Amino acid sequence: MKPDADPFPNDRLIEKTILGKLPPRPRDSHKGDFGSVGILGGAPGMTGAALLAARAALHMGAGKVYAASLNSSIAIDFMQPEIMLLGPTQLLDTPLTVLAVGPGLGRSEQAGQLLEIALQSPAILVLDADALNLLAESQSLKKLAQNRTRPTLLTPHPGEAARLLGCDTRTIQRDRPAAALQLVEKYCAWVVLKGAGSICAAPDKAWRINATGNPGLSSAGMGDVLTGMVAALLAQGAAPFAALQLAVYLHGAAADALLEQGMGPVGLTASEVTLEARRLLNQRAV
Repeated sequence: MKPDADPFPNDRLIEKTILGKLPPRPRDSHKGDFGSVGILGGAPGMTGAALLAARAALHMGAGKVYAASLNSSIAIDFMQPEIMLLGPTQLLDTPLTVLAVGPGLGRSEQAGQLLEIALQSPAILVLDADALNLLAESQSLKKLAQNRTRPTLLTPHPGEAARLLGCDTRTIQRDRPAAALQLVEKYCAWVVLKGAGSICAAPDKAWRINATGNPGLSSAGMGDVLTGMVAALLAQGAAPFAALQLAVYLHGAAADALLEQGMGPVGLTASEVTLEARRLLNQRAV
């Protein structure tokens, strides 16, 4: 659903053909073919954010999913026992295809130290939420991000984008494509600037806008789910720009499909979006 006052440029729209960027699975495939994802976050009081991201990665097809919570009392996700829960340092020592850092991470000293280690990981890196806030506050972390040799993807909402660029949210919203491209240049990363009409931007200055989605996505946990979706698509071999586009398209299309079923916009949950996105991806039905 498009915002009322935002006519999206047709030549920049993410199209349904983006679904073709994730090919069908061979009959003789195994879990090792679809990569391993690690989710790092979940400080006390925010454990659910890391679990939502991990569940989304699992349902979007990652071969193996690990999660590490800064809340040491969490040992298993009883609703999703397929997710392997580790300690933070153990996760950072685990060979991963993709490492996503930020859902529920918090801004503690420990969180900053873990992010510093993560920025030196050989894995593809997805940064969201408090990982972005910590990055914005630290020159040393910025340098580590800028000097990475492996792909880095940032998934900020407008407030986080403003902190990363040292401006206010109004400036971000005034020209969202320009803001996304500034983030790309400053942090040497692929970027999705979330919001109504999410902008995906790449280091070659290409950008696309997403027209799927509706106000039902305006609830807690939706960004965590998107992070897990991006990570899973990367783990399965999607290129960074394609993974961002496919994730935001499916994320919004799932919300639109649930709206048509009478399950939104009021009261739509992130967990419902995860399961609907899986259905749509398997059916290539959007």
